[in-house]
Amino acid sequence: MTNHTDPQHVETDTGSLKRSLHNRHIQLIAIGGAIGTGLFMGSGKTISLAGPSIIFVYMLIGFMLFFVMRAMGELLLSNLAYKSFSDFAADLLGPWAGYFTGWTYWFCWVVTGVADIVAISAYFQFWFPDFSVWLSAIVCVATFLLLNIATVKLFGEMEFWFAIIKIIAIVSLIVVGVVLVASHYALPNGSYASLSNIWSHGGMFPKGISGFFAGFQIAVFAFVGIELVGTAAAETHNPQKVLPKAINSIPLRIIIFYVLALCVIMAVTPWNQIDPARSPFVAMFVLIGLPAAAGIVNFVVLTSAASSANSGIFSTSRMLFGLSEQGVASPLFSQLSKRSVPVNGLLFSCLCLFLGVALIYLIPNVMTVFTLVTTVSAILFMFVWSIILCAYLAYRRKFPEKHQASTFKMPGGKMMCWVVLAFFAFIIVLLTLQPDTRQALSVTPIWFIILAIGWFFKRKSVKS
Repeated sequence: MTNHTDPQHVETDTGSLKRSLHNRHIQLIAIGGAIGTGLFMGSGKTISLAGPSIIFVYMLIGFMLFFVMRAMGELLLSNLAYKSFSDFAADLLGPWAGYFTGWTYWFCWVVTGVADIVAISAYFQFWFPDFSVWLSAIVCVATFLLLNIATVKLFGEMEFWFAIIKIIAIVSLIVVGVVLVASHYALPNGSYASLSNIWSHGGMFPKGISGFFAGFQIAVFAFVGIELVGTAAAETHNPQKVLPKAINSIPLRIIIFYVLALCVIMAVTPWNQIDPARSPFVAMFVLIGLPAAAGIVNFVVLTSAASSANSGIFSTSRMLFGLSEQGVASPLFSQLSKRSVPVNGLLFSCLCLFLGVALIYLIPNVMTVFTLVTTVSAILFMFVWSIILCAYLAYRRKFPEKHQASTFKMPGGKMMCWVVLAFFAFIIVLLTLQPDTRQALSVTPIWFIILAIGWFFKRKSVKS
């Protein structure tokens, strides 16, 4: 990448991404990435599957993903020319890895974005039931496109405020729950809010080991987006200071936002009385007699889905920029606007998003396709996380001197890489146990066959 020293040239240079995201943006992007819509809406279902043992499920997945993030952090800081994990995968494992990782990550976020936009349209109907679903989807895609085209900093600001809303919602839930438990609040069914509710209804593993394992299948999807910090690395101001801070605070975030929130929910309402089809957040606020509970949680979940879609559009355009620079995507995607935004990548991703939304609404059995596609996306996210670990192992083998000089070494090093890879293999085995996830697992190879065909024709044009 060309390094221009002329300040006037820097002003108009459209060849490289600018480092416009600051510490507070990256910290909140990292928090937003760690808190998915699944926590607000899906936690009822995970609790009903695993009971209180779901706490250990979230802790274990969070623990493993922390090492993926540390490996990614050490790699990104070992060479600041890396714009994302697609770049270091191509450099350390070979051009094929950059191609497979970049396009897979792009596809993951397009699929997740389609899911988010369908969800936003549904949440929008809560307030405006007569408003066209199609029109709300168009408005949604157009709004995110305009927000991302403007400047990188505006994207950072939007994510900052989206994350603030999510944090306020979870902290409010925890505070309300703690007050209810401390006052031994009497529930409508005659029981009382108490810490003992967590373990006194069949113990911590009421559904046995099979229930505990069933929790992994849904819980892993809640962590999708945790790696977003890596996509924003090329546009982070002072990455040596900001990235380690964002990555190191992940365990604390998981404890506060997942473990503490779930403990509070199950302490107030025994796990076997939680409705899997309803958001536990709504139920908690209804308990204290807050009439606007459903509307408040609907707003929070809408902003959570909006945050995810906004992040997806940002990361897909940056992935296309990197793939174009590697020579495995159209040269058009590496063209930047005067504000250093990859506009062509944004337009292409938004077009794919809208086509995906149209496809979902045109298929008769929407929920079946929806479940299948989002499960495929989550499996592919695990592929991306695995490639990050494989790239780290290659880095340790090829550049031992860089590892020695690193100020942000991955704890556990090579051994933890193998432990986490084994953990992902274990989750894949678990996905074969349920019919719906087994179906998703069986169609996932189709994506890699499509990529392999693309690679066969594209490999000769790859930039060395």
